[in-house]
Formats: sequence, structure tokens, C-alpha cells
Amino acid sequence: MDRLPRLLSALVLSMGLAAMPSATRLMASGADGPGDKSAKQATLKPVAADSSAPLDDDFQIEEQLLALANQSRQQAGSPPLTIDRGLSQAARIHAQAMLEARRLSHQFDGEPSLPQRLRAATQLQLEQEGENVALDYDAEHGHEHLMLSAPHRANLLNPAYNVVGLGVVRNGDRLYIVQDFGSALPRYSDEEVKEHVAAAVNQMRRRAARSDLQRRVWLGGDDAACSMAKADNLGTSPVRKLAESYNLLTYTSLHPGSLPGGALRAVVGRNLRAFSVGACYGRTHTYPTGTYWVVLSLQ
Repeated sequence: MDRLPRLLSALVLSMGLAAMPSATRLMASGADGPGDKSAKQATLKPVAADSSAPLDDDFQIEEQLLALANQSRQQAGSPPLTIDRGLSQAARIHAQAMLEARRLSHQFDGEPSLPQRLRAATQLQLEQEGENVALDYDAEHGHEHLMLSAPHRANLLNPAYNVVGLGVVRNGDRLYIVQDFGSALPRYSDEEVKEHVAAAVNQMRRRAARSDLQRRVWLGGDDAACSMAKADNLGTSPVRKLAESYNLLTYTSLHPGSLPGGALRAVVGRNLRAFSVGACYGRTHTYPTGTYWVVLSLQ
């Protein structure tokens, strides 16, 4: 199954790293959560419903952070980031949560994980996501210090990312900064997914010097695929029942034009004459920002 990799990086900066007390210093963390375990012990305070709306000054700082990020990305040969309104809403809410907790973290007690937060805020289908959090004086210093830290720089310059949400909340002369990055993919209808899968099947057969297969209409295929999405499981009862009569491949994919690695032997069988495809898009616990669930019947 596809997994959604994510990079989380936290940074506290003022006059310099060496000047920061160790109790409040958070450096780059791994994909599973913050590097500083004490940050996760903070209790998340309720955030007001309108707290995601930035003040004018904070909005200008967010625009400056975007411009600085894209300037650095251009110099590095990475495509520019586009602001996504939903991701920015998620970033602002998390920045407010950090202000309420008076510390940096990627996830406080009682707060959803990054993929869950982004899922709730945007309809984008994200293949990857990452997050930088920081405490600094202004946009220029914030960007400068983030670029001096390898994990934060990697997030900022990652060529796979094409969308970003920015959240800034002021606390006196300091700014709580959140950058939520994502790699947004095109969204396909179920019919488009099936067309891509069908093309991939016959392309794989041609490479193996096999004749094309006839594609047949499958009235129950989409229902079977949606049963997997609903259950967040490839081995549902409807699928097992179909497997009694057909050779089936079931899988998830963010790229419907590519078949899974184990499909070659099944797809290029000499005795095959036809195939059918069922597809269903679904957001689940395993895939919080969505994936395509596919059932491929080989006949």
C-alpha cells in the first residue's frame, strides 16, 4: 500500500541557536513526531473558531515568507510553491495552538496528527506532506534561520512540494511560524482512473510481447472497490467472493497509470483474453488525504 511520507521539523531561533535554553530548543524531528518528547506533554488548549483568520500584519508576514521561500526555491532550481487556503487555515490553527501552549510542537496532546489536520482543512490529494515550525522575530530572520538548518531547508527546497500553507501568530516581539508543505496530485474521476489502469494493463502486455486484452464492463467492480475504501482494507467480503470466480488484483495507488510491482506475472499471462476494472476514491485512516482503491479482474 502507498504510505504518505512526511517530514516534520521544529526550530526555535532568536539571536542564535547557542543562546537558546535547552529546555525550549527543538531541532529537526523524524517522520514519526517531534524530536523533543517534552513538547508532546503540553495540553492543547481550545482554539477559537475564528483564530485562523490572520491579522493584517501577520498576513503580510505570511506573504513575505512565501516570497522568500520561492526566491530560495528558484535559486535551487525547485518549482514555486502555491498557497493553498485550506493548508493555511491548518497552519494558522496550529500556530495559535503553539501560542496557547507557549512551546513548539508538531502535535500536542488532543491534537490530530499532521495528515489528519491537513485532511480536515483541504480537499487536495497529497502524496507527501511536511511541516516546519519556528519561533523568530520577523519573516526575514525566520526564513534565514530555517535555511541554515538542514532539515528545514530540505522541506523548503523539496522539489516534490508544490503547495504550502503558512500560519503566523504574534506573541509580543516574537512570531510563531508554521509552514505546512504538500505535494498535491491531480484528482481523477473513477472513470478516468479506470482508463489509466486499462492503458497500463495493455502497455505492460505489449512490453512483454503479449496481445492486448479486451476490456469488459464490470457493473459490480466499483462497488467492490468502494467496499475496500469503506473498510480501509483490501480483503473485504465482496472482494473475497469475487475471487472465487475471477483472478483478482487489489491495490491502492496515487498514480493510476502505474500498476503495482507484483502485477507483471499476473497481467502478462498467456491464457488471458479480457479484463475489467473497478475503482473508488476514498479517504481513510491509513490514507487520510486520500488514495484510489482498485480491483483488477483478469479473465
